[in-house]
Amino acid sequence: MICAVYKSSLKAETYLFVEKRDVFDAVPDTLMKMFGAPKLVMLVPLSKRETLALADIAKVKSELLAKGYYLQIPPPQENLLEQHKASLNFDSK
Repeated sequence: MICAVYKSSLKAETYLFVEKRDVFDAVPDTLMKMFGAPKLVMLVPLSKRETLALADIAKVKSELLAKGYYLQIPPPQENLLEQHKASLNFDSK
């Protein structure tokens, strides 16, 4: 299984995996509008890989088969100020 990976032009660190290059038929229109113009990053032979950098390869494969696409979003950013306040037992209320 080879898939195409695209980078979002609107959302930082957001990637869309599709089954075939430049074929976005399975991707909902609302998602494509939020994603923006897709920019091809690479073609990935999933059958020859055991891992991916930031995504669970088994989940990518299963969602590609089930939905025809996989959306990789960045993990939520840590709020370092809130963590620091919590470590000091600071309550701003």
